[in-house]
Amino acid sequence: MLSRKQFIKQSAFTAGALLTSQWALSETEATAKRLVILHTNDVHSRLDPFPMDGSRNQGLGGVAARAQLIADIRAKEEHVLLLDAGDIFQGTPYFNLYKGEPEIKAMSKMGYDACTMGNHDFDAGLENFATQLNHASFPVLLCNYDFNGTAMESKYVPYKVFKKGKLKIGVTGVGIEMNGLVPDNLTGGTKYLNPTERLNETAELLRKQKDCDMVICLSHLGYQYKENPNKVCDTILAKESEGVDLIIGGHTHTFMNEPLVVKNRNGSDVLINQAGWAGINLGRLDFEFLPGKRKNLSKSHTLVVRKNSL
Repeated sequence: MLSRKQFIKQSAFTAGALLTSQWALSETEATAKRLVILHTNDVHSRLDPFPMDGSRNQGLGGVAARAQLIADIRAKEEHVLLLDAGDIFQGTPYFNLYKGEPEIKAMSKMGYDACTMGNHDFDAGLENFATQLNHASFPVLLCNYDFNGTAMESKYVPYKVFKKGKLKIGVTGVGIEMNGLVPDNLTGGTKYLNPTERLNETAELLRKQKDCDMVICLSHLGYQYKENPNKVCDTILAKESEGVDLIIGGHTHTFMNEPLVVKNRNGSDVLINQAGWAGINLGRLDFEFLPGKRKNLSKSHTLVVRKNSL
């Protein structure tokens, strides 16, 4: 049994430790930085909302409603990153008539920060995609396509570092194997490289040389393939990755209510998220950054895109 003197001494020590802990917590909270990541994928030239025809998706999507939603979020949040995971083209008469020009112009007006390339973005040929990027105010990010000697040679970058306040966010992209998806005459001589190897090399550069607080991969590999579990996809990419925090996916049109958490090679968490297709949803991930490059997903939700959706 503790003596009265020992009890008072231990109680004082405990109270002091508690106060110190509370002070450290409040200091951490005060120095935390916020970042909101908004993302789309597989919009497929859906510039207008779905028609009011009684179908399941009637009234959903459309660039006007998406633009308003994005603008409203930016008005409330200081640091926002807007990204797209590919298949911008193909799916409505807009693409048949204008070959992607209005889609790229709309993304520029909405202030997209970056995108990657999907297999359907080759549908009018690589040279057409490169030409439409003359209307883009944002970069195309790909680290596993070799565009040397093609129309895209000077139209893309393997990664980009975005500065949001004091945060440095490294973003790269990986594209899907074109063989069997894209006819040779449309690839323009593009060479496909191993996405896992190229992603890990790029992530290491972003971490060590660029000193990024976070590394994001825009992937058009697809979420997963139950009929072919060994096919390279986002879940496999995450497991074999190093230094990647978040994979924003596309290609499989997967609607996710919350991100999947996967352990990478080093036992660290990698988040995977995807927002369906046709611009019906806008993915949103809210992160808090703490001292020592620690980060926490404080909120994740999928926003349905419709008029007056906020």
